[in-house]
Amino acid sequence: MTWPPAPAPLGTRLDVVGVGEAMLLLQAPPPSPIEQADALSVSVAGAELNVCAAVARLGGRAAFLSAVGTDAPGRRVRRAVRDLRVEDTLLREDPARPTGLFLRETPADGERRVTYYRAGSAASALDASAADLLAAQEPPRSVVVSGLTASLGPGPRRLLERLVREPADAGTAVVLDVNLRPALGIDDALATMRRLLAHVDLLVLGDDESGPLFGTTDPAEVLAAARAAGVGETVLKGGERGCWLWDEGLRHVPVHPTRAVDTVGAGDAFLGAFLAGRLAGARPHAAAVLGARIAAGVVAHPGDTDGLPDRTTAHRLLTEALGPSPHGQTTDNYGPDPVP
Repeated sequence: MTWPPAPAPLGTRLDVVGVGEAMLLLQAPPPSPIEQADALSVSVAGAELNVCAAVARLGGRAAFLSAVGTDAPGRRVRRAVRDLRVEDTLLREDPARPTGLFLRETPADGERRVTYYRAGSAASALDASAADLLAAQEPPRSVVVSGLTASLGPGPRRLLERLVREPADAGTAVVLDVNLRPALGIDDALATMRRLLAHVDLLVLGDDESGPLFGTTDPAEVLAAARAAGVGETVLKGGERGCWLWDEGLRHVPVHPTRAVDTVGAGDAFLGAFLAGRLAGARPHAAAVLGARIAAGVVAHPGDTDGLPDRTTAHRLLTEALGPSPHGQTTDNYGPDPVP
């Protein structure tokens, strides 16, 4: 275990590597269903990329490990990664496979619908050999993996197995976001995560996911089950009911008040901010409050990352989370926001 991490200023080395798939997103403007929409908006979305974006906005160095095709969607994904100030040196190109894409619509009934076109994508063909990219450089302080990536196929599952089992030797913390997606199937992802829990330093999951993984949604029981499985630290999210964690006792952190416009990406923003806070030296409760505040901004705006605070505000929020002794946190890594 490499948790809790030794406090250090963000940005002095590679803080986070997120492992997963980013895809081109085509979205119909609400309340139009796809078949009636006259135009679709184009953007890039991916859970692990969203986590990296939040870490980068708070002043950390983050890199995204994935694969894209040598196609226009792949070039759009790479541009989005760079625009978010996330490093793309671990983003491979696969000339034999396309970049994944998906459609999102929110018709009049308010029930969001998503259609994926990711079978056979470049990221779904990732395998354990992709971990060699990390082995060839200075080890990151943490690596973020998810059940979503484990659902992409046997190759990505082998990659996760290697990434989770090897980092401790290099002093890299393992962060697991359960992130189950029933549309992709959850059985293989659950089996993989159960095998790897003993190697996980930080586990983040929703109470809709704790039932399948641990057989309970009770916060105290979930945290106890994770600890018994060998997890270093756990955060249980309850959506609009806030989150629970252990910090000198069971603590509850409510959501930060906001007007919800689009909840997509909120959990990723929470994890990115929580992880950045912990890496910088914040206590678990303070890091969770920071995560709730960053997530509230994302919820209040459409899109996965549009609601992230500007870098000046992000630095202020991080400083508040660190308290009167910010462990040497500096503003060296803060500059003007990138131009969209």
